[in-house]
Amino acid sequence: MKLFWYKPKNYKKKLITAAIESGAQAVYVPADAIDEVKILAKVKVISTGQQADLVLGKDVVEVLIDKKEREAEVVKHQGKIPVIIKNRDWTIIPLENLISKTTNLIQTVGDAKQAKVALETLEKGADGVLLESDEPAEIKATGEAIRAANNERLALVKFKIVSTEILGMGDRVCVDTTSILEPGVGMLAGDSSSAMFLVHNENVASPYCDPRPFRVNIGGVHAYVRLAEGQTQYAGELKAGVGVLVSDPRGNTQVVYVGRAKIEKRPMILVRAKYQAREITLVMQNAETIRLTTPDGSPASITKLKAGDLVLGLVEEGYGRHFGVKIKESIKEQ
Repeated sequence: MKLFWYKPKNYKKKLITAAIESGAQAVYVPADAIDEVKILAKVKVISTGQQADLVLGKDVVEVLIDKKEREAEVVKHQGKIPVIIKNRDWTIIPLENLISKTTNLIQTVGDAKQAKVALETLEKGADGVLLESDEPAEIKATGEAIRAANNERLALVKFKIVSTEILGMGDRVCVDTTSILEPGVGMLAGDSSSAMFLVHNENVASPYCDPRPFRVNIGGVHAYVRLAEGQTQYAGELKAGVGVLVSDPRGNTQVVYVGRAKIEKRPMILVRAKYQAREITLVMQNAETIRLTTPDGSPASITKLKAGDLVLGLVEEGYGRHFGVKIKESIKEQ
């Protein structure tokens, strides 16, 4: 995950607040401002003061790259602690050299445009950026650039529905997130960790209940749910604070956080689909308000699905999961 750190040119509490509200994970401030910052929110503080979370010179170092020989001062840490890279004049060449040799690099930038370049350099990018600016608009824009850099782009495919089969009672998981989800956005879940349906959020009004655009009724407790960076978690293990990946119909993703996960006994239904020669399944709650996502982003109620209907999903062939971590292996789940 790419990091967003912030350092004001001229310390002002309102700038620190703007950075925190824009998603900064750490702020770099003078030693006499540490206590004030810690009152504002729970955020890591970088400073020379020993009460800082990251003490400069001990937990994090700062290196001015004003000549090529100074690059060795960064490389010698071998990624063991974060290194803030400063340039006398903004240039990307030192960062390119360092990315090829070490990790844990935080590039100092002056605006969101520079941040975007730093995060994409050599396709890998710096591990994070330290924004030095007193402009609230740049703080916000840099936060947005970081979020975009952290979002995966998924290659969603079309599944063809084969059938639905009514089952008995089971334990299903309803996930209430801390975000309002747009139409077409949903979570990825499947009976297999390598093949998942895009389950639409509940932002659709029905005669039976009001819209709940923060909610996804994901499926049985056994289902795999896609997290960020290729990881998965069982639906029944989701709880408050877990970051879950959501995707729109084009595969644009973001991480949202679980506010609560409700496990309740409900009548269940098995959805069967095919992608090429592979069968894909998901056991879900049997209810009209539970929907998959069609290729145009429309919600499709599982109670109205019929053979031949197309819905979106994700297939990641050749991978299994070990404690939720994606690994290359030969595995068959059925």
